[in-house]
Amino acid sequence: MASQDWFEKDFYKVLGVSKEVSDADLKKTYRKLARQYHPDSNPGDAAAEAKFKEISEAYAVLSDAEQRAEYDQIRAMGSGARFTAGGQGAGGFEDVFSSFAQSRGGRYESADFDDIFSMFNQQGGGFGSGRFGQPTGGFRGFGGPTRGADVTARTTIDFVTATKGETITLQGEDGKPFKVKIPAGVADGQRIRLRGRGRPSPDGGESGDIVVQVTVRPHPVFTREGLNLRVVVPVTFTEAALGATIEVPTLGGDPVKLRVAPGTPSGRVLRVKGRGVATQKGTGDLLAEVQVVVPSHLEGAAREALERFHEVEPKENPRADLMAKARG
Repeated sequence: MASQDWFEKDFYKVLGVSKEVSDADLKKTYRKLARQYHPDSNPGDAAAEAKFKEISEAYAVLSDAEQRAEYDQIRAMGSGARFTAGGQGAGGFEDVFSSFAQSRGGRYESADFDDIFSMFNQQGGGFGSGRFGQPTGGFRGFGGPTRGADVTARTTIDFVTATKGETITLQGEDGKPFKVKIPAGVADGQRIRLRGRGRPSPDGGESGDIVVQVTVRPHPVFTREGLNLRVVVPVTFTEAALGATIEVPTLGGDPVKLRVAPGTPSGRVLRVKGRGVATQKGTGDLLAEVQVVVPSHLEGAAREALERFHEVEPKENPRADLMAKARG
C-alpha cells in the first residue's frame, strides 16, 4: 500500500465500526460484509467486487493487533498531513515529523527519523511488502487464502434408486469419472456436496466442492411425502360399501393385504407401518389412498339390482353439509 493510503483511508468507517470495536465484533461485522459483497455472490458486479476488496483490506489491518496499533498511531499523528511523491514531497513529511520534534525543541534528531521509519519499514518490508500491505492471499490478495470454486454436476436417477440409495459414476468437467454415493431417501431437486472435489484454490487455500443436483424420475404408481410412500388404490363400490380385504402393492416387495371397512369413502387413507422409505434417520410408512371406482356401464341384472337399491337406500343428501357451509 502506498504511504498516502494510511491517511486517506478510514478502515473503521469502511467496516462501519467504532475505533473501540472489540476483536469479536470486528470479526462478526467483517464476515457479514464479506458474505454480502463476495464476488461469488455478485457475479459480474464490479461495484461489489471493489467493495469486497475494500473491506478485506480494512479487516486485514484491523484484525492484526500490531498493524492496528500502527495504523491508529499514524492516523492520530498525521491528521491533515499528506505524503506526496517527488517534487514538493518534503513539505508533506515535515508535517508528520514535526510532531516528533516538538519535545526536542524543534530539532529533528536521528532518533526521530528512526521512530518514523521503523513504523513504515519493520522487518525490512516497507510499504507493499511485509507488515502492512503484505500479501495475504484471498481475493486479489486480501482476506486470507481463496477457496477454490465449486463445480456443479447433474444426474437423473429412477425412483427406486432414490429411495434405496446407490453409488453411481458421473463424468467430471475434466472428462474423468468420479463416484457419487446416492443416499437412501434422496429427494428430487436435492443437492449432494462432495467436499474438496471441486476446483483447486489459486493461492493455497482449500479446494472447492462438487455439487451434484439430483433429478428423480417419477414412478408410475408411487409418490413421495417425506419418508412416506403414497399409492392410490382403486376399490369397487360394493367393496367400499360392504367392506373387503384387498391387496396393495409395495415398492420393490410383495403386496400387502389391507382391510377396507364397510362404508369406506373415497379418499380415505389406510396406513401400512414401516413400508415407506428407509433411511438412517428413520423409516416411513406406506399410505394407501382408497379411490372408489364407479362402473362406466351397467346392463341387465346389475342395473336392475342397483335401481332396486336406489329405491331403498337412505334418503340422505350427501351435499347438504357442503351447501350449508357455502351459504354460511
